Amino acid sequence: MPQSLSRIVVHLVFSTKNREPLIEPDKQARTFSYLAGTLNGLQCPPVIVGGMPDHVHLLFGLAKTLSVSKVVEELKKESSKWAKQQIHPAFYWQNGYGAFSVSPSGLDGVRQYIEAQAEHHRVRTFQDEFRELLRRHDVEWDERYVWD
Repeated sequence: MPQSLSRIVVHLVFSTKNREPLIEPDKQARTFSYLAGTLNGLQCPPVIVGGMPDHVHLLFGLAKTLSVSKVVEELKKESSKWAKQQIHPAFYWQNGYGAFSVSPSGLDGVRQYIEAQAEHHRVRTFQDEFRELLRRHDVEWDERYVWD
């Protein structure tokens, strides 16, 4: 086959370092827009970017030439530089992340889930939400190494 074709959709989740609530509501739209622009620059078209003051959710198509880990590395590197200037001088992302594949039939559900973050987090912490995502996707984890 002379052409390489793919459609892999990823739901990426990561928090600020120590889950510090640095992405204040008045800075969220700009932050999410910057993250979406960075994804576009990596040839990973964003579907939606959202989150809360202490974490982000990114739903995007994975470029056929990049690994998830490379996208995360570039995304965190570029957005950290920007966030140190625009949000807080001590801004850092956590070291790790969660990345989950999304089927075409589940795309709208994940998009709605990201849109409803404020509603979810009235009753659930980021840690509880992340544990539930890990369970739902059958990911084994060791609690000692998930948080920083």
